[in-house]
Amino acid sequence: MAIKYTWFGHSAFEVEIDGHKVLFDPFITGNPLAPVAHDALDPELIFLSHAHGDHLGDTVAIATRTGAPVISNVEITRWLGAHGVTHTQGMNSGGSHSFDFLTVKFTDAVHSSSFPDGSYGGNPNGFIVTARQSGQRLYYAGDTSLFSDMELIGDERIDVAFLPIGDHFTMGVADSIRAIRYIRPRFVVPMHYNTMPLIAQDASGWANRVSSETNAVPVVLDPGGSFTIPGV
Repeated sequence: MAIKYTWFGHSAFEVEIDGHKVLFDPFITGNPLAPVAHDALDPELIFLSHAHGDHLGDTVAIATRTGAPVISNVEITRWLGAHGVTHTQGMNSGGSHSFDFLTVKFTDAVHSSSFPDGSYGGNPNGFIVTARQSGQRLYYAGDTSLFSDMELIGDERIDVAFLPIGDHFTMGVADSIRAIRYIRPRFVVPMHYNTMPLIAQDASGWANRVSSETNAVPVVLDPGGSFTIPGV
């Protein structure tokens, strides 16, 4: 078994971890790149990095329909509970928790976090997720700028890193290259780009820079495309 992911545009991913489906930041409705409707998704877990609407997305609708627990910071899980989500796991930076088929550790993300109604959304986070069966490990950075402690994340031996490249609201292409050198993943996946003109990027050009300037393998997909991370 292994990690397989499908990109739904922006920062929304369905990831199969040893055969179990989870969602990251399920912004589907209103996402012009999304190739799927939110009611077609049936995850076992949902990871939510922060409260902004382009990440919160369809979390409430999916979680209430499927019963999938939402893993996020404490402020977000309290907000979700007040909006009808009954299964959550509130955590915070540096904390870890084991589920049936994976372990997650929360990392920092340098960004902001507020709900569409303007209420406080706690600190933004990234996630280091380890598959309990295959042992493969992913790092989902969430929305963030470059920060030097990414080198410590690299010490976790990351198989695949999901990094924003859109600039303007997060780090851009140049800083993502520096982040990859810190994190040292086997594979790297771009996200948070081309959803709107402000974050338009040339993903092919980014991939060329990754190949020539780092040791990681870039994987660029069209929305709806999938890729499986091979074993070592």
